[in-house]
Amino acid sequence: MNKTLTEENIKKLKEELDYRMTVKRAEIAKVKMIAAELGDRSENAEYKAACEAYRENDDRIQYLLTMITTATVVKSNTDKSVLGINSKARIKFVEDDDEDVVTLVTTLDSDPAKMHISIESDLGKALSGKKAGEVVEVNAPSGMYKVEILEIL
Repeated sequence: MNKTLTEENIKKLKEELDYRMTVKRAEIAKVKMIAAELGDRSENAEYKAACEAYRENDDRIQYLLTMITTATVVKSNTDKSVLGINSKARIKFVEDDDEDVVTLVTTLDSDPAKMHISIESDLGKALSGKKAGEVVEVNAPSGMYKVEILEIL
């Protein structure tokens, strides 16, 4: 699951991990204990729901631990002439002549609706390390297309 993340991403993941391992676990344990006092656990919907919440929380804890321990940590791009993490660029999709402004971000920060494109996506990989004026080919599941980097903002 080796993802490219920033120090800030790691910090947020660690904060969530700490919350889930302490506060959230304690809340779920309390609900589970109260539900267990209601009687027969085999037919106790509240108890079953608390057990499910506990499993979901543990699954999320495992996910967070994996993300934190396997991530490749990168710094924000300092060379403003080359596209990298947190770089913004005005690009043109060559085939349809559409222009857009994209920001290259980590997977955790991606938001395609805002054109915050993951550096691990097909478009992000194609743009990463490139300069203004370059035309890149993007190998997407829907087929190849070309993008011109008009300027780095």
